[in-house]
Amino acid sequence: MKQKYMDEAPEIIRQFIGYLQTIKGKSPKTVEEYYLDLRTFFRYLKQRKDPKLADKPLSEISISDVNLDLIKSVTLTQVYEYMNYLTEVRKNGPSARSRKCCSLRAFFNFLTNKLHLLEQNPIRELESPKIKKSLPKYLTLDQSINLLKQVDGPYKERDYCILMLFLNCGMRLSELVSININDIRRGTNTLRLIGKGNKERVIYLNKACLYAIDNYLKVRPKDHLKDRYALFISKQHKRISPKTVQHLVKKYLADIDLDGTGYSVHKLRHTAATLMYQQGNVDIRVLKEILGHENLGTTEIYTHLSNSQMEKAADANPLSHMLLHPTNQKDNKAQK
Repeated sequence: MKQKYMDEAPEIIRQFIGYLQTIKGKSPKTVEEYYLDLRTFFRYLKQRKDPKLADKPLSEISISDVNLDLIKSVTLTQVYEYMNYLTEVRKNGPSARSRKCCSLRAFFNFLTNKLHLLEQNPIRELESPKIKKSLPKYLTLDQSINLLKQVDGPYKERDYCILMLFLNCGMRLSELVSININDIRRGTNTLRLIGKGNKERVIYLNKACLYAIDNYLKVRPKDHLKDRYALFISKQHKRISPKTVQHLVKKYLADIDLDGTGYSVHKLRHTAATLMYQQGNVDIRVLKEILGHENLGTTEIYTHLSNSQMEKAADANPLSHMLLHPTNQKDNKAQK
C-alpha cells in the first residue's frame, strides 16, 4: 500500500492491514481496497455523529482519531444506513456495496475473533446486496481469430504475443504484465504466474503461445532496459503497464467493431475460458486450476452453456425418442 494512505490510518486499522498483508497474503491492490472501504465508512460515521462535520466534504474528514470506543458504538442499523447512503448519494451499484460489506465484515471479524477486542460482532448479521449474475461477454472463435489478424505496427510481435497469451491461457491483466522472462520454462513448456494474493501457479503453453513468444523475443529490446527481467517491454524500455495493455487491446477490438460494447481485456479471459470449456471440452475442475480460482463456484460463470449444447443435452436423454401417447399405453394394457 502507498505510504500516503497509511499516514492517516489509526493504529487499530494498521493492525488489520498488517494482518491482511502478512497472514492472509493479500495483494497490495486488494489491501488498498480494504483500507479505502474502511476509510469511507469511518468518514461517514464521524460525519453522522458530529454535527460540526455535517457540511464538510467526506473526502476532507480524517480518520486518524478512530479508536476502539468509536468502533464499539457501531450498530447494524448504522451500517445499513451507510449502505443506503452508498446507493442514494454515491450511486454505488450492488457489486461495489457488496465489496464494502466484505471489507467491514473482515475488519469486525478480525477485532472479534483475532484480537478479541469485541465481545460480540455488531455486524455479524450483515447481509450483502444481491448481485445479479449475468453471462460474461466473450469473443467467438471467429472473432478471436479476426482479432489476431488485426495486429500490425512497430510492436506487432509484442502485441500479437500479448493477445495470444490472453486468448489461450485466460490470465489476468495483472498476471500478464508481471511475467518475467525466467518465468518461461522451456524444458516443460510451462509458465509461472503470480495471481491474486501473490499465489503462484504454473500453466502449460501450447504451440501457438510458444511460437508467439519466440517471435517476440527475437525483436524484444535488449539494451538500456529499465527492467531487464520483464517479458513485455514498453516503448520507454520499461515493463509494460496495465494501462498500455488496456489501450492496445481496446484498439484491436475497435478494429473488429467491438469497441464500446462492453468488451475489454478481462473479456479476453472470459473468451479463453469459454473456448476451452465449450469447444475444447475442458473439465471445469481443470479450468479452475488454469484460471487460478480459489473455489469452483467462481469458475462456473465461465462455463455458461450455448443453446446448441443445451439442445444436444436434451436430445441425448434416452427418453427423448419416446413418442408413445399415455392414452395409447393405457389402451394397450386394457386389451391385455
